[in-house]
Amino acid sequence: MKHISLLLIIILLASCNAGKSKKHESDKPVIAVTIEPQRYFTEAIAGDKFDVVSIVPKGSSPETYDPTPQQLVSLGNSKAYFRIGYIGFEQVWMDRLTDNTPHIQVFDTSKDVDLIFEDAQDHGDHRHPAGVEPHIWNSTDNALIIARNTYKGLCQLDKENEGYYLARYDSLCQQIMQTDSLIRQTLQQPGAARSFIIYHPALSYFARDYGLQQISIEEGGKEPSPAHLKELVDVCRQEDVRVIFIQPEFDHRNAEIIARETNTEIVPINPLSYDWNAEMLAIAQALTNQKH
Repeated sequence: MKHISLLLIIILLASCNAGKSKKHESDKPVIAVTIEPQRYFTEAIAGDKFDVVSIVPKGSSPETYDPTPQQLVSLGNSKAYFRIGYIGFEQVWMDRLTDNTPHIQVFDTSKDVDLIFEDAQDHGDHRHPAGVEPHIWNSTDNALIIARNTYKGLCQLDKENEGYYLARYDSLCQQIMQTDSLIRQTLQQPGAARSFIIYHPALSYFARDYGLQQISIEEGGKEPSPAHLKELVDVCRQEDVRVIFIQPEFDHRNAEIIARETNTEIVPINPLSYDWNAEMLAIAQALTNQKH
């Protein structure tokens, strides 16, 4: 608690100085977002009107990340914060951040998303705050909603450029719908896998969009027990699983054990990548053994 209080004090003491130094770097107002895929969506619509910074850096988990004092200072200089909705970082930090930086407008880009509640999932033993599966951005349906909420927030911040944002928002929606069309074409190919294993269950919404089965290696958010590993090996064989997805911020050893036992292919993915379109397509291609 002392650590948190100190960091919040830093925001208040340093925000003015941070504002002065930021002016030397850019005259644009700053928008903060939580994760890199959000930065992609936001920059696509904001264009050259705002600088967009993501708080959770590449290679870090947004469910456990603690911001640095420097990041909190930068956040104190932001005009607005666009949150992704239910990720662990926001659940822990958002109330404290907004209480201590009341000038920042906060926009929730998860508004109107059809949420998956974990007690309704087949593999719901990984519990997140509020019981909500938080990885909403890994879905073309949800991406359209996130884009719409982002567009509305930008218009509220800068109504004079509403036409500019509308044109860029329409362009982004076209890209998202094209990505969805390509994913559907890919997954309709003969022999495409309908089930996959993943260490951390970040593709729940992707699986729902396309009628796939996601099987999580994690057990209650922790390393799997030997009994659970054995069960996963059996499920892998029963469900004709051919792909195990691994993510850079999680350990790969258990995935490697299952792959050896079942002759299953391990495929690295990064659901937190800035290159959202390419990442969504790569996941679909992996399920059809298609190469780039």
